[in-house]
Amino acid sequence: MGEALITGASSGIGEVFARKLAARGNDLVLVARRQDRLDALAEELAQAHGVRAESLAADLTRDTDLAKVEARIRRAESLELLVNNAGFGTRAWFHEADLAAQDGMHRLHVLATVRLTHAALQRMVARGRGSIVNVASVAGFTATPGSTSYCATKAWMIRFTEGLSLELKSAGAPVKVQALCPGFTYSEFHDVAGMDRKLIPHTWWMQADEVVEASLRGLARGKLIVVPGWRYRLVVFLLGLLPRAVLQAGAAKYAARYRGTARG
Repeated sequence: MGEALITGASSGIGEVFARKLAARGNDLVLVARRQDRLDALAEELAQAHGVRAESLAADLTRDTDLAKVEARIRRAESLELLVNNAGFGTRAWFHEADLAAQDGMHRLHVLATVRLTHAALQRMVARGRGSIVNVASVAGFTATPGSTSYCATKAWMIRFTEGLSLELKSAGAPVKVQALCPGFTYSEFHDVAGMDRKLIPHTWWMQADEVVEASLRGLARGKLIVVPGWRYRLVVFLLGLLPRAVLQAGAAKYAARYRGTARG
């Protein structure tokens, strides 16, 4: 099996991708900020599955660290899969939010995805095989007060992936791309964002294992946009039918409720 590079691999969806791909026999390059957790996961997976697992500590919001991961991709002899999973969210009105966090979110979701995807595609198109999964979100199909940058950057990831798919097909390149769009998923993500999980009914929460399984099934079938869970697929379907004025009215009502719970 070839090599898979996963960003945000130390926890949540990224960690589950690492575990499932290692079980399939893929060698791994695990990227995240926390060296200790990466090292522990790499050692565990290498011993359990007999694969090569490399830990590469990097903060992808920093140009020097991003360049380091780009260089690793360009050196890869057998890169089969890139998973652009690293990301985070915040809860605050944009004009009150910490600007550094907003800047970092755009750097991570947009610029890091652009640069790592560009490096990977140069290798994959030349070799005539490979896949890229961009972990977006159901939030990318709408706009939510208090999550302006998050929704916007995830929407960009979806459109970016769609554009890549069109280009690759036009070029006759047998490389697959996928926008994975999960809803609420049990992970550390919502703790970092400052969200109280109790505000969301438990029926709307999914396990990271379910999300990754849906992604891998979709990848095998060449599915461009994967929305795990029937509830979220229904939501995305309805969002596509409702007039923009109705969506904006609903968002305005949510904003009034959100105002009392937002955190800067």
